Amino acid sequence: MSSENSQTGAAPDDSTAAESAGRPGGDLVRETDQEVAELVGRLAESGEMDGAERRRLLGRLTKALATGSKKAKASGTGRGRWLADVFMAVAPRIPIRDLETLSAHHHGLIGEALADDLARTAAKATMAVGAIGGALAAAEFAAPPLLLSAPAQLVAETLVVAAIEVKLIAELHEVYGVQVPGTGAQRAVAFAMAWSKQRGVDPVTPASVTIALGTAAKTALRNRLMRTLGRHLTTLGPFLTGAVAGGALNRAATRKLAETVRVDLRRHRALPPGAS
Repeated sequence: MSSENSQTGAAPDDSTAAESAGRPGGDLVRETDQEVAELVGRLAESGEMDGAERRRLLGRLTKALATGSKKAKASGTGRGRWLADVFMAVAPRIPIRDLETLSAHHHGLIGEALADDLARTAAKATMAVGAIGGALAAAEFAAPPLLLSAPAQLVAETLVVAAIEVKLIAELHEVYGVQVPGTGAQRAVAFAMAWSKQRGVDPVTPASVTIALGTAAKTALRNRLMRTLGRHLTTLGPFLTGAVAGGALNRAATRKLAETVRVDLRRHRALPPGAS
């Protein structure tokens, strides 16, 4: 986790590791989650990142995921379940900033202005990931022998976009003063589940904050990840069509998510005076 975590963010703890070990495919997750989580966390960090560095990190992430995917396939673990397991190992390591840090990083903005800036920044980040991923997919489309590596690259893109959007949801809760109780791992689960539903967390609903993922919650997360992966499959095209499509689709989806979550959070609004 990055140094920007002077935060209320979700720090990894033993319960997350134990849960991962208890899930089907848990051994596979443990073998790859450290490197994958580090890479996804770096790619999900706020701030400008050089395009070459982003491509390099996506390449490393693709390689790590390709290895994990092969092991999952060999063990009979379905791609959707494996992807959900990997993401739940990553979620507690997503760097989440507290309100003070957020305001400092966004030139002293607070309230709706800060929420606007967070949404813009997240949309810009997912657009950049989609553009890079789409460009790589387009290049592979032009070279058929390399196309076999495209699925792992698109899985990498899916995980990074999901992490950026989970980070956005968590930080919007900070901006609106909607506190989600629980340990770091429990909060990570709550925000991941909120992302799977494309909603904000309802802190007054006890079932919304739990470390024990039920079957329905796991299914919702898996389905959301697979839908996001499916969206990225549309970037497989010749020339630069993939880059254009990947960036545009990600930006539109992130903007829509931000709008929906902000509507939810305003219902539980606790902004400081003068921040509206």
